[in-house]
Formats: sequence, structure tokens, C-alpha cells
Amino acid sequence: MARTATIQRATKETMIALTLDLDGTGTSDVNSGVGFLDHMLTLWAKHGLFDLTLTCQGDLHIDAHHTAEDVAICLGQAIAQALGDRGGIVRTAHAFVPMDEALCFAAVDISGRPYAVIQAQFTTSMLGTLPTDLIWHIFESIAIQARMTLHMQVYYGRNDHHQAEGLWKAFARALDAATRIDPRLQGAVPSTKGTLAG
Repeated sequence: MARTATIQRATKETMIALTLDLDGTGTSDVNSGVGFLDHMLTLWAKHGLFDLTLTCQGDLHIDAHHTAEDVAICLGQAIAQALGDRGGIVRTAHAFVPMDEALCFAAVDISGRPYAVIQAQFTTSMLGTLPTDLIWHIFESIAIQARMTLHMQVYYGRNDHHQAEGLWKAFARALDAATRIDPRLQGAVPSTKGTLAG
């Protein structure tokens, strides 16, 4: 059964079309209008083996906030949609990723309970045209919309690009592992409650 999703979102601030395949090969075609965000989404797809297409027309004449926020909302919704009732999935996973001098960590529980803890410090105000203070907001928005618990940490690092990239790669690898199907579950929802709907 295909674990795919298509999301369309149109507001006065952004117009977004997104498709996601959780069981892909890591191919992507991403154009949000924010170069650094495109770079992060592309490597997220590659390292998670997700297929992702995304176009966004946003009010970048104001700033990147609405575009980044709405892309994160749509990505989270797509993850939730593709997972369906979440039957048969591993559910929890974590990953460490070294990115040159930086060491980053992500842990995921596809629990139905949205929560995010992101521990990272950035020294620059911008990565390309993306304000670094949006990095926390992006991951929080994904976690809320995907109804997952997400913990992330930069253990150490000097370069903000490396730290952000390490977080995205760790998230990709943790999510890939958590969304895999465990045949021993025979499609059952991995919860003593019998549901991961929240």
C-alpha cells in the first residue's frame, strides 16, 4: 500500500503544492524561493530516502517567515497523511549525525502527541535568506502537524550551516527508521492504547 501524500495550501501569504512518498529513493524537486530551505529539504529527502516535490510562491518581498512556516506545516501534514493509521511502523527511532566539526542528534516518536524540543544555538542571524531563528519554528511546526514527538540537539559545533544541516540529516535518518514497517507487527498499531491518533 502506497504511503504517499499530496498537499495543496493557498493563503494570502503562500501557495504551496507538495507531494511526499515515504518509501522513495531520495529524489526531490524543491523550489520554495528560499535557497537555504531548499538545500535542507533536498538533503532531508536524500538522507531519509523520501521522494519529495515542492513548489511555493510566497510573499518573500516581506521576508522568509511565511514561506518557511507554511512549507513546514505542509510537510508535517504530508507526513501524517502518508502514515495513515500508523499501523505496522517501528514508531520510535533516533540518529546521530556528525557534520564536520558539529555533532547533531534527533529522536522521533510517531506518537500522535505533538511536541518538540530543539536545543541549538546559532551565532549568525541568517543562513542565506533564511533567518536562523526560524529553524526552531520549522521543526516545531513539522512536529505539530505530523503529530509526532521530536527531540533534537546540537551537541557542539562552530559553523551554523553545519549545525543546521546536521539537524536536518539526523531528523531524516531518525524519521526514516521510525516510519519503516516492522513485519512482526503484521499491520498492528504499535501502542498499548491501540491507536496513535493522539
